[in-house]
Amino acid sequence: MNSDWFECKARFDKTMETGVQKKVTETYLVDALSFTEAERRFIEEMTPRISGEFTVKDIKRASLSEIFESNDAAADRWFKAKVAYISLDEKTGAEKRSNQQVLIQGTDIREAVKTLDKAMEGTLGEWVLVSITETQIMDVYRYKKVES
Repeated sequence: MNSDWFECKARFDKTMETGVQKKVTETYLVDALSFTEAERRFIEEMTPRISGEFTVKDIKRASLSEIFESNDAAADRWFKAKVAYISLDEKTGAEKRSNQQVLIQGTDIREAVKTLDKAMEGTLGEWVLVSITETQIMDVYRYKKVES
């Protein structure tokens, strides 16, 4: 099954650490086949997590080739990295770079880079980390097969 990733934003009232209610917009990533399925799955995931009403504010396709999750329970942040795979053009001998976006979970940027390095250990070709930035993504909802 080939699926895509969708960035979904929800707007709702959240109780802050100070006890004050504040309207917030949070971003989540959902594994789905279409925009319709992404919205349905996003609502299913969010409904038990939010008390009160919420609005789906935006859904857009996320261009990610892979997601690397951390084994660290404290890893609660998500980082988007641009990775360049390096190959040689057989005809010209010139170096060719193919850029891809990946999402990495970590406690901070250093841990995210370590997670990326570990995940890429078995890669056959050369690669280089071009850039890495922290995202606003709060959580990632992977596809779960429903038992019938």
